[in-house]
Amino acid sequence: MKRTNIEIKARCNDHEVIRKILLSGNAEFKGIDNQTDSYFKVNSGRLKLREGNIENALIHYNREDKDEPKESDILLYKTSKNSLLKELLTKALGEIITVNKEREIYFIGNVKFHLDKVKDLGEFIEIEAIGKDNEDKSTLMQQCRFYLNLFGISKKDLIPVSYSDMLLKKQLIHSN
Repeated sequence: MKRTNIEIKARCNDHEVIRKILLSGNAEFKGIDNQTDSYFKVNSGRLKLREGNIENALIHYNREDKDEPKESDILLYKTSKNSLLKELLTKALGEIITVNKEREIYFIGNVKFHLDKVKDLGEFIEIEAIGKDNEDKSTLMQQCRFYLNLFGISKKDLIPVSYSDMLLKKQLIHSN
């Protein structure tokens, strides 16, 4: 499945406030997913295998690293839990890093919200305005900005990179 998202990631020290805002806006709670994202070496973009109790998929994406709402071009292939895919990808491509997180998943229409507790990094929120085939990207951008304002997320809290990049940087700092 190919799709375009406009998304943000930000530090969030108060999931309870965001949770209340989401539920007051009739957000649909999908559950809490304990996810392991394994990232693999690829020539372009990022390739990760997500293994969880709710979401399982092989995901390739290209996204610019910037601390504002950004476009992601995504190819997503749904997988089954506990397949041999991780072993196959590790042997064929080599694994770079693994990200472990607890993720609360909510939806309001086409907008997906993640309240994440990432091992060794802390607490975050992600907002993804998910586009359909001919969805106007400016509409998706407006949705992202609306929720940034609603949640009171400041520019200083926005994260330009993926959790994998943050963990790799942290490993590099600790190895020096």
